[in-house]
Amino acid sequence: MKKAIALSALLALGALGMACGGSESNNATANANKAVANAMNAVANAANAAANAAQSAANQMANVAANASNAASSANKAPATAPASNMSNANAKK
Repeated sequence: MKKAIALSALLALGALGMACGGSESNNATANANKAVANAMNAVANAANAAANAAQSAANQMANVAANASNAASSANKAPATAPASNMSNANAKK
């Protein structure tokens, strides 16, 4: 927020300079304004890239969680490898 206020102030001062100064001042101010606009666009692009990366990571985490849930569900549905009757017979033979 502080950067946005500072950039706005710079643009306002540049506009004031263009209104009061000669053509050399106007060109320098216009170039400064272009540089500020380019910097702000670069920041916006970086923020969008970061947001996209975060969304991609969240999607991957959701997929991993879904796969883990499906694996747990499948494991719960699988039959036991040793029937209960075999277990009782083994205990009876001791």
